[in-house]
Amino acid sequence: MEHTKRSNLAPGMEVDIVLKKDQRTGTLTRGTIKRLLTNSAVHPRGIKVELTDGQVGRVQHIVK
Repeated sequence: MEHTKRSNLAPGMEVDIVLKKDQRTGTLTRGTIKRLLTNSAVHPRGIKVELTDGQVGRVQHIVK
């Protein structure tokens, strides 16, 4: 589960996140990380990030 470890993420990476409003449906939004918002090293539901377009959500997948 690479998306649950803060050390695997960095600004500039392309990721799929789930927005708060989409948590029930699981709809994913793709974007580039602007900054990491979760301070803990590991989070079971995914690290919270802000994308370059200002959207905030938890990382579900790292786009290779």
